[in-house]
This record gives sequence, structure tokens and C-alpha cells, in this order.
Amino acid sequence: MTAQSDVASSDAVRRALDYLCLAQLYLHRNLLLREPLRAGDVVEVPSGHWGVCPPVNAVLAALGTIDNPLTERIVVHGAGHAAPSARAHAWLTGTLGASAPEYSLDSEGLRHLVAGFRGRDRFGSEITPLIPGQFYMGGQLGPALATAHGLALDVPDRLVIALIGDGEAETGATAAAWLGIHALRDTGHHGRVLPVVLLNGMRMGGRSLLSILGHERLAAWFAALGYEPIIVTDTSTGAIRDALSRGVNRSRAPEHGPSSVVIVTVPKGNGAPDELMGTPLLHKTPLRDPRGDAAELTQLSRWLAGYRPAELFTPDGNPTELVMAGLRATRVPRLNGPGAPRGCIASSVAQAEAARSVRADFGSAITSTLRALHDSWSIRVFSPDELSSNRIALDEPDGTLPPWIVEVLNEELCHLWAQGHAEAGGRSVVVSYEAFAPIVASLLAQHLAYRRLAVTAGRPATPSITYLLTSLGWHNTVSHGNPGLIDSVLATGDPAVHVYTPADPARAAAALTFAVRKLGRCSLVVASKHPVTDHPLDTLACEVADGYAVWPHLSDSGHPDLVLLSAGDIAATELTATAERLRTAHPKRHLRYVHVHDLTSLGEPDVWPLGMSRPTFDEVFPPFTPVLAVATCC
Repeated sequence: MTAQSDVASSDAVRRALDYLCLAQLYLHRNLLLREPLRAGDVVEVPSGHWGVCPPVNAVLAALGTIDNPLTERIVVHGAGHAAPSARAHAWLTGTLGASAPEYSLDSEGLRHLVAGFRGRDRFGSEITPLIPGQFYMGGQLGPALATAHGLALDVPDRLVIALIGDGEAETGATAAAWLGIHALRDTGHHGRVLPVVLLNGMRMGGRSLLSILGHERLAAWFAALGYEPIIVTDTSTGAIRDALSRGVNRSRAPEHGPSSVVIVTVPKGNGAPDELMGTPLLHKTPLRDPRGDAAELTQLSRWLAGYRPAELFTPDGNPTELVMAGLRATRVPRLNGPGAPRGCIASSVAQAEAARSVRADFGSAITSTLRALHDSWSIRVFSPDELSSNRIALDEPDGTLPPWIVEVLNEELCHLWAQGHAEAGGRSVVVSYEAFAPIVASLLAQHLAYRRLAVTAGRPATPSITYLLTSLGWHNTVSHGNPGLIDSVLATGDPAVHVYTPADPARAAAALTFAVRKLGRCSLVVASKHPVTDHPLDTLACEVADGYAVWPHLSDSGHPDLVLLSAGDIAATELTATAERLRTAHPKRHLRYVHVHDLTSLGEPDVWPLGMSRPTFDEVFPPFTPVLAVATCC
């Protein structure tokens, strides 16, 4: 195709996307305006978000005729409430129909698309993995750029395009990600990342900070960070397509640092009636009641007709050849999940025994474990500048870190890189302090919601999100006394959550090995970096499998007079010493010692997969028997 025909077909896609977004927000029937619009054609209560759709549609349409230099392309929608755009694009490309035949490319499929948006169909009304091709949760305001970096890690044939709205650009996570890419230099071979800033001029309630900067200062700011800014002030499809084509061709992988960034200046809510442009009404549905207001009905009719739907759709509701030609470069991302590993318990026990055989302390045990996991699974380690303080020595002989380890003083970036990397099928570990980790609580909760929806959508399981948390509150009672992440993830009631409280360094090595090998989980391994007591490993397989075990070397047969329960290594050190003293001082008293390796084993079995049944719980903790519980994780 010629450049001129590419622009014409891209412009047709852009108008089709705008029209379909508007139809999802407002229309009940007469979806293609085959007859004059009447009040009964409009829904009683319009709902959804129009404002961000036109800028997003302009970019999606322009990309449809730009040949991808790589095999695969992913668009990360960080631009807020762009679900109408994502749904419309997925329908036009046939990916909705591939997931659900009733969303076919005809008038019946169009009816399902429009009615399903307000009816909360299986694809939802926000950006989620329920919509095919989406690897991001639209409600996570701020993380799009860092997640895009993670999605590109170790996938050299992938191009990731991050759509960043005005509001998102003001968040801390986005601000850190512009600079944070420098930490990814020389870290392997990755795909390309192209940030696209939608400089539409407004947040939800007013003018955005980026628009206040002005184009000259904005370009200087990006250039100072190392980017090549490409600012397109012309809102025509041809100009946007040309800018994006240059941006794609000049994009680079994260290991090379910043590359190009495209700034698109399509106004928020572009295409709405002139008198509404520039007002906060654009954020959602600018016309509030076309069904009951004759003047608004006339405005809506003219607005819809302005996209010339007869040029975009056949009488049968099919997209015209002109529209389909504008989607020729669109590819559906792969959804191949990693294979489920076998022998997880045996491998975990073997790692613990290896650590015990050399009487490894925490630092040595975790260092050897991370190296073994990298050798077996090519894991990545992300840490907010805490490896050295955690006594984890992964440096090369020349004192530098190997390329699979990234340190940056930002917990959010570490989480988001790990999150994106997991969606790309990669395994990783985030190493942090227990007291600093709560800063990612909201991000983690959002990602858990994402994964629940991904399961609902039938997507293959991805590698787990795994945290190693150290520097427990007992050792830093003032400045480091906030173990809130554990509380936060348990409060979600998500069965994918596991909180490991190993009793010693060997068990910490086992817990970390198990967590990384498993799929589809969120695992927190909580351990002290300080010296603690080593304990016999004969029950470790049960601890890993069941989440707890009765330690026979500290337990008496028969009904106990007292149950001692430890969770965590400091707790186990203190409580085992207490058990020895009790047995000496009260030799006729029967003790039972229980170590909890996974806190969720104490939860309700209808929520937590490892939760003890009532008969099991009563057997381990007999009714009316006192329990002395000590934990170092909360």
C-alpha cells in the first residue's frame, strides 16, 4: 500500500473506533444510524468515559498500518478509562470474536459489543485481562511505563507501547520510571519500549501539569533524561502516524537506556460538541441526557453522523475494506504460559539440605539459592538497594552485579518490573526490607485482582510474584517497625497468597525455592538476616506441603498439656529454647511443638488452600488446651 492509502485507511479506523466508543456509551439500538436518531435509540443513563478515547483511538489507528520491526506488539493502556477503545479495537481486529463467537464482525456482533459494555459482559468495562490482548489493570494509575519495561525483559522480539495519559504522568511511579530505565542498562537482551504520552491537556478536573510546562520545556526535560522527544502538534491521522512511525523505528531496548518518546497532543474528548470542549464534562459522558433533552439528542445525532458510519460499516454491520486495511499491521500477543514444574517439594528440601550441609547463615543460604534458581530458571532479582545490607553476595569477581540483578532505590519500580516480567513468562524475586515493602501494598492488591481476572479469562498461569522480606521489626523497632504488607495481602483473602515464615536459613532457602518454582501465586518469604538457631530438617517436606508440622524432637506423645507455636525464625529460636527449659523444669508435663511455615495454613480452608480443616485443627490444637504462640512476622 502507498503512504497515502495507509493514512486513509488509518483515518477510517480512527473514525470507526471513535464511533464505536460513542455507541457503547450512548446507544441502545439503531447502532449504525440507518435511520434518524430518536430518543428511544439512546440508553436511559449514559455511562462510561469518553475523554481519553479519542487520543487513544488516534494512536491505535495509526499503529495499524505501521509495520512492526519485531515479531510481537503489546499496547499497555496506562491512559485511564480506555476500555471502550480497547473493546472496540479488539472487536475490529476479530480478537473478541475469537474469544466469544457472538462478537462476530457483523451487526449481531456489534449489538453484543455495544450492549455488553453497559451490561458488564465477560469483557468488562475497564482495562483488564478480560479483554484479549491486555496485560495490565487500567485502575493501576501510574505503573504503565515500568510495567512495559518489565514486559520487554528477556523478550527480544517484542515491542511494547505504553500509552501514558496526562494524569498518569503526574504519578510517582511514572516519574520514577523515566529515570529508572537507566538501572536496566546492560541487563540482557530485551524487547523495545516506546512510551507515548497523550498530552490531551487535562486531568479529570482541570489542566494537567504536562500541559502547563509547554512543549519547549517538556522537550528539554525529556532530552535531559536521555530521551529523544517527538512532539506532534498536528492532530491529523497522517501527522500522528508519521510521528509514531519515527518513534517505533528509533525505539530501543531497555538495556540501551532511554530512546524515543512520542508526545501526541490530541485534545481530551476530541470530537465532542465545541461548547463542551475544555470542560470537565469531557471526562465521562459530555451529553448527560440525550434521551430526555431534545437539544442534546440533536447534538448526539450530529456528533455520531460526523464520523460518516456508512463509509466504515456495511449494511450488514461488517467493517468495510477500507477499515480492515487499516488494521493490517495489528498482531495479537502470545499467551503461552510457562510449563508447570514438577518435584517442587523435593527440590526445595534438597536446596535446604545443601545449605545445612555447609551450615550456611542467612546471607550464604540465600545467595546460593538465588544463584541456583538463576541457573535453573533464569530468574531475575530486583532490589531497592538492599542486597548488601541483607548480606546477599551476588557480585561478580570484579565487584559488579551480574546482568540478571537490578538494584534501584524504589520499591514500586522493583515490583512493577517483576510484575511485567512475570506476565512475559519470567520468574523473579524482589528482595526488600519488611518495613519498607508496604509501599507496594496497593500495587500488589491491584495485581492480585488482575490475576484473578486472568484466571477467569482462561489465561495460562504465569510465574508467581515472590518477595523476600528481611530486617524484621524486632531489630528496628522505631524506624523499621511496619510489617504492613503481610497484613495487606492476607486481608485480600486471595487464595493465591502465601506468607512463608521459615524457622531458619535452610528453611528460608526451601521456601524461596518453592515460591519461585510455583505458578500463579503471590508469595512473601519473611526471614531475619541475623543469626538464628538451626533446627532438624526431618519435617521440612511436611512444612512445605502442608504449611506446618509438629516437631517430634520437642513434642511428647499423647494429649499435650501445652502447645507451643512458632512462626518465623526469631520466634523459633526463642520458643525452642523455652521448650527445652519447660521440659527440664516440668518433666511430667506433655508439650507439643508446632512450627508454622506458611501462615495461611492457619486460615479458613474455604479461603486458603492450605487452611486446616476443623478436624485437623482440633487434632493439632486440641480444644481447651492452652497455646503459647510466638511470631516474628507481624
